[in-house]
Amino acid sequence: MKRFAVVAIAAALLLVFAAPSFAKTHKETYSVSCNTLWTAVKDALRNSGKYGILGIDNQEMTASFVIGGSLGGKRINSVVLNGKGDTCEMQVQTAFSGLAHNDEGDFKKRVDESLAKQQSAQPATPAKPDDSKKEEPKKEEPKKE
Repeated sequence: MKRFAVVAIAAALLLVFAAPSFAKTHKETYSVSCNTLWTAVKDALRNSGKYGILGIDNQEMTASFVIGGSLGGKRINSVVLNGKGDTCEMQVQTAFSGLAHNDEGDFKKRVDESLAKQQSAQPATPAKPDDSKKEEPKKEEPKKE
């Protein structure tokens, strides 16, 4: 029984001290501007009810946030946006993703939902009238007297 307890304690210590090694940066490229994506990121952070916001920097387009509860423990994650021409790269740094947690995947799903909601809410740009199909006013012929 003592050996089991020692092995269990050693395994627990290994997990506690090795947890930072599970941190990983995930990169995803979107075909929208970073300003558009940043709006979706902030909406996902503020309105999903899943994140505690530690800090948001609108100038740098970065945010740090906490996710998790009492059983799984709280995990600190961060996101940064980098413009790449007409596209935007979202980098998410996760503290841990394992069998029970997929912090990056869950965050990306919420950002995608916010982006879709944002894009569907934008009014469609009205088409410009086609001048070639415009009827010209009829000219009245002078009356003969």
